[in-house]
Parts: sequence; C-alpha cells; structure tokens
Amino acid sequence: MSLERELQKRSGSKCELCGSEEKLSEYGVSDIKENGLKTVLYACQVCKEQMNDSDAIDPNHWRCLNDSMWSEHDAVKIMAWRMLNRINADWTQDLLGMMYMEDETLELAKASGDGEDEADKLIHRDVNGVILEHGDSVVLIKDLKVKGSSMVAKQGTAVRNIRLDHENETYIEGRVDGQQIVIITEYVKKT
Repeated sequence: MSLERELQKRSGSKCELCGSEEKLSEYGVSDIKENGLKTVLYACQVCKEQMNDSDAIDPNHWRCLNDSMWSEHDAVKIMAWRMLNRINADWTQDLLGMMYMEDETLELAKASGDGEDEADKLIHRDVNGVILEHGDSVVLIKDLKVKGSSMVAKQGTAVRNIRLDHENETYIEGRVDGQQIVIITEYVKKT
C-alpha cells in the first residue's frame, strides 16, 4: 500500500490538522531522520502554505489545533506544537499548557522546522546566561510591576510554557496570575 493511501486511511481522507477535505497531500515533518508514516501527515493546501510561510499564518485558521494536538500520531503532534509556538496569540499558550507529548517527541518538535539560519536566530538567555527556548519554565527573581495594570508579579512566581519574542532577545512572554505579560529575560531564571 502506498504512503498516500495509508495516510488517507489513517486520516479518513481529511487534513489531520484542520479537518478540511480539499486539496490534500502528504506533508513531511522536517528535521526528523526517520522515514515513513511516523514523519508524514496528511494536510490541506491552506495548512501547508501556512506551515511553510510564517508571514501567511492566519491565527483563526489554527484554532483547529485544539482538537488535532491530541492526535495519537507523532507527526501531527509535532506540527501542532510547532504551529502553536509560531502563532502569537493568548489562546496558544493555553493549548500549549494542556498539551502532552512524550519527551522524545517533544525533542523532535523542538528540532524546529523553521529553516532559520543559526547565525540569524536570536538567542534568549536568563539572568545566569542559560539559553531559553519555547515552552521552558522560568522563575521570577524579583517583584515586577506589570505596566498598564495594578498587578505585581511576585519574586519566585513560576512562569510555565514561555514564548520567545522573535524580534528581541531580551523579551519573553508568559502567563502570570492568568494574565499574559511580557517579561525581560534579566529578571528570570530557568528552572
């Protein structure tokens, strides 16, 4: 049986990310050395275009990840995790906080298929110089006043599933007391 037929059977002839039934084809998850069904998913043209071009991402299209992130197939989970980290919206942090992946699968997801040159990639570091990545957990090392509100983020507060700012290596985003805030990296320590 061909790979495409197996994917059609596995997916019920629907996009494994958004559920669309139009213009479907194989999509190989990059940065995974294995071949075969574990590294390929069945995706529609809209999903494929947005997975390949970060500027074309429509956050509302990706609300479908609320369902597909629970797939039993690693390729689908990996792409769901990667897309949730690329989309700059509050709801993605909630989904990342709920998402579960085995450690091995998470490492594959973090092997990023973004195609960024290493020289161009911003490196975010905590107060001790430790490199921060999407999804890491950090602890605040001092009380921080949150601009635009009366909230004070207390020293010792854990911030889980952080997001990195793609334009400035000194900023990260995270949820503190239910509110999404921007935090300067010199005030956090990786846990």
